[in-house]
Amino acid sequence: MLLHIPEVLSAGEAEEFRRALEEAAWVDGRGTAGHLSAPVKHNSQLHWQDPVAVRLGGLIVARLERHPMFLSAALPREVLAPLFNRYDGGGSYGPHIDGAIRPVDGSSRKIRTDLSMTLMLSDPADYGGGELRIEDRAGGRSIKLPAGDAILYPANSVHQVTPVTRGIRLAAFTWIQSLVRDDSDRATLFELDAAILRLPEDPATDAARLQLTNIYHSLLRRWADL
Repeated sequence: MLLHIPEVLSAGEAEEFRRALEEAAWVDGRGTAGHLSAPVKHNSQLHWQDPVAVRLGGLIVARLERHPMFLSAALPREVLAPLFNRYDGGGSYGPHIDGAIRPVDGSSRKIRTDLSMTLMLSDPADYGGGELRIEDRAGGRSIKLPAGDAILYPANSVHQVTPVTRGIRLAAFTWIQSLVRDDSDRATLFELDAAILRLPEDPATDAARLQLTNIYHSLLRRWADL
């Protein structure tokens, strides 16, 4: 499931993030790439211990924990602390996949990466190119979202960032281990949850809402990986 999640940050918050990142200590992004991805990765990142990355990443996680669409779609068990990247001057990231297991920085723990998420921080009018292209069964989609919006997609998707031909593209990115590891199962639960929420609040629909909610939780109980 490929899902556009609007307004994780407001436009004003995204602007504040951009100002904070202007003076950040950017380093070569290849430091966090695997041996197959490193040759096609041409960008800059913040180190995970950078104070700016820690502060802004914490704010993003706090927003995600209160975002109804994200919670319904991802069913998160754990969200990794977001990282931040910068593309300019032709920077790009060729076709690659994200590793199935990632360490939790600063600990000995690891998580399974069921979902990847990119949160756009730059206004799309401020840079050229820089589309996030995600391959899917329909052939692929090129994504360029408003600042503050995010795209959630299966971590096993082949994806890339096309060359930035003008300006600077800033984004945050992270991975999620879901309570439900199968993408089609998560999609079913998301659609069922949305259908329940669309039912009008009326005594005539109470029985249907209760029945559908019971089905939702029965499926979640069957599929959840605790």
